[in-house]
Amino acid sequence: MAKKSGGRLVSSAGLVNYYDSEDHRAIHIGPTTVLIATIVIGVAVFILNAIF
Repeated sequence: MAKKSGGRLVSSAGLVNYYDSEDHRAIHIGPTTVLIATIVIGVAVFILNAIF
């Protein structure tokens, strides 16, 4: 019987797990920042739509 190499689960349908590799050079944005930016952009679009 052959041994499994690596010890990782085989991904199904070609799906790859990227969560285990963290790049320290990447930009990290918190969820609250994304929520606030979304609200600000939504309000800006609403105001611009009302003006024009």
